[in-house]
Amino acid sequence: MNFSDSIISALRAIMANKLRSALTMLGVVIGVGSVIAMIGIGEGTKQKSLENIQIMGSNMLTVFPNWRRGGVSGGPTDNPTLKDEDIVTLKRQVPMINTITGVVQRRMSARNGNKTHFTQVVGAEPQVALIRNATKMWQGSWYTGEDEAMSERKCVLGFTAYQELFGDEMAEGARIRIGNQNFDVVGVIAYKGGSGMWNPDDQIYVPLSTAKTRLMGKTNLDQIMMQTSNSDLMIVTQGQVEDALMATRKNASGEPLFRVMNQGDIIAQMETQTKLLSMLLAGIASVSLLVGGIGIMNIMLVSVTERTREIGLRKAIGARRETILAQFLLESTVMCVVGGTIGILLGLGSVAFVAQALKVPPVVNTQAIILAFGFSALVGLFFGLYPALRASSLQPIQALRYE
Repeated sequence: MNFSDSIISALRAIMANKLRSALTMLGVVIGVGSVIAMIGIGEGTKQKSLENIQIMGSNMLTVFPNWRRGGVSGGPTDNPTLKDEDIVTLKRQVPMINTITGVVQRRMSARNGNKTHFTQVVGAEPQVALIRNATKMWQGSWYTGEDEAMSERKCVLGFTAYQELFGDEMAEGARIRIGNQNFDVVGVIAYKGGSGMWNPDDQIYVPLSTAKTRLMGKTNLDQIMMQTSNSDLMIVTQGQVEDALMATRKNASGEPLFRVMNQGDIIAQMETQTKLLSMLLAGIASVSLLVGGIGIMNIMLVSVTERTREIGLRKAIGARRETILAQFLLESTVMCVVGGTIGILLGLGSVAFVAQALKVPPVVNTQAIILAFGFSALVGLFFGLYPALRASSLQPIQALRYE
């Protein structure tokens, strides 16, 4: 029996028990599909997050408070170590800062009539529009420096926040309720195209002084954001910012209580975190492949038992041990390969569906497809080996006498 005959024989054996074969392959189908879907969705989410970071603004430096050695943040329960006087220090000592603002933020509910939307409320001075590249308006304009000085209850809506609260109605001049206070809407930022936690469209901006004293009750700053005058000298400017803050923002051991990050740092950190998350999800999905492999071994052992007399008859008329081994090994491998092929189609469909639901680009990762398909074939070989060895080692006389 040549290789092509063995393939045909394996396919006939699989088709003889269609339902059992389909249920056996189900674990492989789910495993391969899950690996492809998880990696593809992870890559799409990463691309969208990076796009969101890039459209947040250019030449931007951000100072985060309470940064400890090893890259571990102090966390939301710690009182932020950044203060208003740090902005004065940076303006005085770092000449390449083009514009700067302190930031406080909190996720809060906003309400317009019977519509409620939970979103990120950002307290910042009006120059945050320039820093975050949000000067293009859909309606109205930004609040002014005078509004900041007077702690006026005025706000600017991101486009998603506007749609959630107003739909297609006019928002400029309307009044919404943020937390337990009324705010006048003075403008709506033009659509930028974001999604997820980094969505620049799903935010509401209010004057910094208003947010600190009237809305959030914060005395310190959650961030300091600035735009540099020269993108080619970002690293130099970043070093000057660090030197300026080290004079007052360090602990008893001399370690800084802050971290300065540029866009490149944020993008690199996002890529690392997303890659680790994708690998974790793919590892979890791979468990389905192992479960599917165990199912295949179980069914192949049952098949050997059911076909004991057939094996004895074939050996009695001259079939070699290698031929029996190859046939049963091919059966398990073919089931895994067919299941892997169906799983690839399922995974690609899942990527397209979930990406559309999450509004992220559908990314087809060729390496993930090759890896998942190859792994499914190896699962068939590995878990089919023991049943195949058991079948090939049967003695003809004992097999023929088996009832």
